[in-house]
Amino acid sequence: MKHYFKKAILALGLLAGLVTLQSCNDDDDNYYYPSYLPNALVTVRPAADGSFTMQLDDSTTLTPANMQQSPFGNKEVRALINCYKANSTTNADNRVNIVWIDSIRTKLPVVTTGNDDDKTYGNDPIEIVRDWVTVAEDGYLTLRFRTRWGNSGRVHYINLVTGTNPDDPFDLVLRQDAKGDTYGTWGDALIAFNLNELKRVHGDKVKLTLRWMSYSGEKSTTFDLRLRPTASTSALTSRLPLSAKVK
Repeated sequence: MKHYFKKAILALGLLAGLVTLQSCNDDDDNYYYPSYLPNALVTVRPAADGSFTMQLDDSTTLTPANMQQSPFGNKEVRALINCYKANSTTNADNRVNIVWIDSIRTKLPVVTTGNDDDKTYGNDPIEIVRDWVTVAEDGYLTLRFRTRWGNSGRVHYINLVTGTNPDDPFDLVLRQDAKGDTYGTWGDALIAFNLNELKRVHGDKVKLTLRWMSYSGEKSTTFDLRLRPTASTSALTSRLPLSAKVK
């Protein structure tokens, strides 16, 4: 699955309709898009002096021009933002003005318990949605997923399990424990996993295999992922609708 950031098609269940989105770095100053929609998926990276940058992809770093400190403190998280290019004297300047920013639930992977994985992490079905926000970049795996949500207010626990394949640390299993909340309407949410701490066997570029139990049986897909030269960890609860019911 590839992430086509420019002119990506956003189809989140928590947003209405389909819209064409453009990068914050688009040079077309005459193009405008609704400010209530996200037009970038980034990693919010705090600095020691309290400032922060936003990693757009493996090679592009955005600098906020109108926000001095991260709203997430010293936590590094994946986030959706709406932004536009700040006035600059050079096209090489990646400064942007942030209209709004909202964090995605960001977690570390968990270690397999062997035969007890069903009991420990659940085995309720879940669907992975092929979308511009389902992407592997900057050492993170970000997923838009779909499942059934009831009116019980129960939290769904989503985990990415490592160690199921002793020969490949990047052969991962996504598991859901819906805590019995398996009926109701379909809905989508976002979750992100920081994989930069996993063991590196062949350098920073890895082939990631993702497996999960869908509503029609077991499925799998692969991602090309570039890890950071220097690892980092983080975790924060999202404030997005439905994602607030995810842990």
